Amino acid sequence: MEQTQDTPSDWGPILKRFIRRLLALGENRLELLSLEVQEGRDRLIQDFLLALAVAGFAMIALLAGSAALVVVFWPYSALSVLLGLMTVYGAVGVGLLLHLNRRLKAWQALSASLEQLRKDRQCLDHLIP
Repeated sequence: MEQTQDTPSDWGPILKRFIRRLLALGENRLELLSLEVQEGRDRLIQDFLLALAVAGFAMIALLAGSAALVVVFWPYSALSVLLGLMTVYGAVGVGLLLHLNRRLKAWQALSASLEQLRKDRQCLDHLIP
């Protein structure tokens, strides 16, 4: 029965292969992170420009509609029409603010990268006791 002992020369190729794989894994994760940041930035810019256009046209429509309502109901009670419009616009503004707050609290940046890093950590936990 022969006993073999591991010599430092046996560990060299194994260690090199392990380091290469670890660096490749890190490179893949950085590429994923970079891609997610770029996609997030592009989407944010597009969403902001779209929201700006929507807000602009909605503002023009609301201004025209408000003016039309005030002109139509001016003989009856101009003050009640203006107060009613103010109440409706205020309620819509508060509702939109609450919706925005919910969206901002629910948003999670870089979720795919974080999930992949969690999977990597679990895999390494199984390999290394």
